[in-house]
Amino acid sequence: MRNYKYNSNLQKGALTLQVLIFGAIAVILLSGFLIWADMIVKSILRYSERALAFTVAEAGVEYYRWHLAHAPTDYQDGTGQPGPYTHDYFDKNNDKIGEFILDITEPLIGSTVVTVKSTGKVVSDATIEKIVEVKMGIPSLAQYAVAANADIRFGDGTIVYGPIHSNSGVRFDGYAYNLITSAVADYDDPDHGGGNEFGVHTHRNAQGQSGVDNSYRPQEAPPPPAPDRSDVFSVGREFPVPTVDFTGITQDMSQIKTDAQTNGFYRASSTVLGYEMILKTDDTFDLYRINSLVASPSSQCTNSQNQASNQGGWGTWTINSKTLLSNYPFPANGLIFLEDDIWVSGQINNARLTIASARFPDNPSTRSSITLNDNLLYTNYDGLDAIALMAQKHINVGWQSQNIIRIDAALVAQNGRIGRYYYNAFCSPYYLRDTITTYGSLISSQRYGFSYTNGTQTTSGYPTRNLIYDSNLLYSPPPSFPLTTDAYEIISWEEIK
Repeated sequence: MRNYKYNSNLQKGALTLQVLIFGAIAVILLSGFLIWADMIVKSILRYSERALAFTVAEAGVEYYRWHLAHAPTDYQDGTGQPGPYTHDYFDKNNDKIGEFILDITEPLIGSTVVTVKSTGKVVSDATIEKIVEVKMGIPSLAQYAVAANADIRFGDGTIVYGPIHSNSGVRFDGYAYNLITSAVADYDDPDHGGGNEFGVHTHRNAQGQSGVDNSYRPQEAPPPPAPDRSDVFSVGREFPVPTVDFTGITQDMSQIKTDAQTNGFYRASSTVLGYEMILKTDDTFDLYRINSLVASPSSQCTNSQNQASNQGGWGTWTINSKTLLSNYPFPANGLIFLEDDIWVSGQINNARLTIASARFPDNPSTRSSITLNDNLLYTNYDGLDAIALMAQKHINVGWQSQNIIRIDAALVAQNGRIGRYYYNAFCSPYYLRDTITTYGSLISSQRYGFSYTNGTQTTSGYPTRNLIYDSNLLYSPPPSFPLTTDAYEIISWEEIK
């Protein structure tokens, strides 16, 4: 029998090998954990630094928004020099932890939209940066398709594609693709008796029924809440809401006159009946002096509705004879001020103009008006083209206006109304027209209107009225157009990097 002797050295060698193997594995695992932990820590730190850089970039935007609140037309950061502009960013202990770099793009002529690109960087890591780009603008008075300072009525056949507001009541019997608002909760509609109805109400018969009921509508009167009439108000109606300020327009007109005399185009009184302007796509306009207007076509074509007949009141508002003064280029600042009545037509291409008509000092008996009897058109409908017509009294569409007419402009009747006078059947053949389309905004102190009805059909004016809102006017109105506030609003925000 063979005896085996235990070899302790062999056992010790095997144990040492195991220790080495497991030790190596442990070292590898520990090293991997340490590397992973280091990567996590660095990632957290880098994420924190990126977050800080983003905060710094946003701080740059907020700084410039604050700067514009105090200097609304300063797009050079108070330096008078081109950018970019660098500002240090400090923590609560007044230690510098980063900086923001601002690139400012000033608005186009007439626009209020300023672009601020802010690049945020941190001291702890120069390779990290965040870039934020924001567009800011001041909303103009042309934030509505129609805005009025009095009761207004939109008859059957009216289609409106933008928001509507009145500081008084709104009767709407057409179809609205946007919100309609009123500054009053309810009012007594002057077109009928019976008591107060909602600040925004309709006389169109219930959905599924045709026609309009011109008598008092109990279902459109408080105290019950206004019913859902999506067949009329596709987006809805809201009342009461804050009023729109019409009083500041006087100061705006006065400033336009001053700026037109300085760097624009200005003419004093024509000494006769006013001026005609025909705009052209080559950035010029023909200017005529109006010598006479067309008289009433018959002795029975009269002011049968007793509409205002003082200066700027009832008449044909149709040119009979005129004299060409000259052809002029559009002024560089886009401002044209004529201290007389004006007739305007034509077409522009890549131009932005404000045409104002007023007589100063302001006197109700001598206030001037603007008349549109022919098309006034844009070539571009992406905001490149813009026209404002600002009248001290009325914006008229005259007796001998085009049967189908289109007006591309923001229209402002400071103290009067935008519309057409009533021409009876004896004013044939021009008393009844076909279609009027406006593209822009209608701002009317008095009651707007391009047509008249007997309750069932149009008896004078335009049976079809398409009022299309130009949303480009909100932040990019024509030059020196009235604004609603001095405060910049953020229009768009984008993280570029």
